[in-house]
This record gives sequence, C-alpha cells and structure tokens, in this order.
Amino acid sequence: MELEDEEWELCCNDGLVYKRKRRRFNAPPESSSVSEEKRLENLRKERKKQTLLKLKSKLEKEIGQWEHLSNTLRSLQISSSTQLQQQKQQQERDETPSLPSTSSSTQSSFLDDLIFQVEAQETIISDISNLCDVAEAICLKQEQSLFELPIWSTPLELMQELSFDD
Repeated sequence: MELEDEEWELCCNDGLVYKRKRRRFNAPPESSSVSEEKRLENLRKERKKQTLLKLKSKLEKEIGQWEHLSNTLRSLQISSSTQLQQQKQQQERDETPSLPSTSSSTQSSFLDDLIFQVEAQETIISDISNLCDVAEAICLKQEQSLFELPIWSTPLELMQELSFDD
C-alpha cells in the first residue's frame, strides 16, 4: 500500500478533494544536449543577423534610389518654375498683345517666344518621361525580387531553406 500512496497525491481545488498521480520531474538534460541546443541557438541568431543585415543594405540602396529620383524631380520643378518666370518677365517686357500685330519684328519675336516655350515644355516632358522609366525599372526589379523568394520554390527546397539544421 505504501508504494501506491507514493504514486498518488491529494489535491484540493475549491473544496473539491481528489487524488491524482504525482508528477514526476524529468531529469536535467545532459550537458552535451545543452551545448548542442546552445550551438543551434547561436546558429539561428547568426542566420537571423545575416538576414537582417542583407535586408538593411537592400532597403538602404532602395531608399537611395528613391531619394535620387525625388531630388531629380525637385530640380525639374525648380527649373520649370524659373523658366516660366523668365517667360512671364519676357512677355511683360515686350508687352506683346495676345494677337500679334502686323509688324514683322513683333511676329518673329512672338514666334521665338512660342518656340522657346515649346522647347522648354519638350525638355520638361522628356525629363519626366525619363524619371517615370527609372521608377518603373525600380518597381519591376522589386516585383521580380518577390518571385525570387524561397516560398515559390519546390516544397523540398522550401523545407531545406527553413531547416535550422546546418
């Protein structure tokens, strides 16, 4: 009977008294398994650190590209606004009417102004088109990097990628 009493213990839970088997504590793990767990944990930490460093450098590069695009667009805005101001000042100086007069010098001046405006607009449109091309290339590159993720690989390759054993 004593052997049976050692295996059971009395428990009281809010007035309900019952017997349950004693819990047995597991022996502490062997030192070799502890060192193996530490080694695996260190490997996981190192892998995580390397992954975060790669991600950081990738994001810094992408931020640099977007900053370059932003600065280029800002400079385009500034140059276009200065060109518009110069055109307005030129028009105010000439005080040309909206319909050109019959004199040939005013007509050539008016045509020169129109040609200058069209060339300035063409330059602005070309610069903006180039910016759009660069932005589209960045987006395509980022989109392609999504398809290079291990999630799109075969299940076996994915399991190897996710495996913590090296």
